[in-house]
Amino acid sequence: MKEPNVPKNNSLQSSPKTQLHLDADYLNFLNDVKKKLRNSQIKATLAANTEQIKFYWEMGQAILKQQTSKQWGSHFLDQLSKDMRNEYPGMQGFSKRNLEHMRRFASLYPQLDFAKQAVSQLPWGHILKLMQAVDNIEERQWYAEKCIEHGWSRSILGMQIETNLFARQSKNHLKSDNFQQQLPEAQSDLARDMLKDPYKFDFLTIGTEAGERAIESALTKHIRDFLLELGEGFAFVGTQVPLTFGDQEYFIDMLFYHLKLRCYIVLELKAKPFKPEHTGQLGFSLAAVDDQLKHEHDNKTIGLLLCKTKNKLVADYALQNMNAPIGISEYHLSKALPKDLKTALPSIEEIEAELNMPASKDDKNA
Repeated sequence: MKEPNVPKNNSLQSSPKTQLHLDADYLNFLNDVKKKLRNSQIKATLAANTEQIKFYWEMGQAILKQQTSKQWGSHFLDQLSKDMRNEYPGMQGFSKRNLEHMRRFASLYPQLDFAKQAVSQLPWGHILKLMQAVDNIEERQWYAEKCIEHGWSRSILGMQIETNLFARQSKNHLKSDNFQQQLPEAQSDLARDMLKDPYKFDFLTIGTEAGERAIESALTKHIRDFLLELGEGFAFVGTQVPLTFGDQEYFIDMLFYHLKLRCYIVLELKAKPFKPEHTGQLGFSLAAVDDQLKHEHDNKTIGLLLCKTKNKLVADYALQNMNAPIGISEYHLSKALPKDLKTALPSIEEIEAELNMPASKDDKNA
């Protein structure tokens, strides 16, 4: 086996004043790492995620142990990175930066159960995102479990962290709903997990004073982002869905079907603070959907009321005597550009005109 490229003076400069001597301890450690790599057949199976994550964790544990027990400075990782890449030139993952990530991974998870802990089943890029963006261990575990449950990509995971999904969806004591009273236990638990507060519509480019129809129209245009914010399982049915009673016609703001809950979900928007009478209006829509649209094998229709603001105490009281399952949440819009900034920006027409202008002589000679 090719031996590592060891400097002839048998020393590694870690600073102008200190040196890490490449003595028998270090060479034994390096050979032990290479032996583990061969024994685990990482070179052949690195693409298999579980083996890769297991090796990275074990590597991090070994680095922690050596740096704790030996007087080796930070340049130890420079030397280890160099030797590993020399030995395995076709294998990625041994940069100093990634070795530091392995060490941090091992320090954050000193005991890692590869059969049970969700983080061990994630790709390395997901784990890096969690370590970089989430400090709380409970929150990291929650996001890891949701990644496994919903199959989130790394970019989706990042978006969910940025919008603080953990706080909006997991803190049940802040939610206003009567699901436990109006739905069977299994369905009520799933419905509560579905509910967020607040909902973030930052992908919309309308101002905070937009009316209900303007918000509804914008959400429909951005239905992909809207469904992503609502969560897994939502299927869009339509907006302003008509329901007829004799010669009278009523319209539902937005209608969805939830594939896991197996029921229709009526979503109503209120571009104003919550009022108790809003639940009565929504209850009427739920009864109508149950009567006219619900299939015999569907579960009871659920209502989702999104308001600009809500008083939790008022919302909880309004739900107490409701016979229909309803959840009440706030929604947040991103702020529109200030008027003075809007006027300072060029219009689309001005930009197109500028792009279509013929080049001047000076431009051509540049």
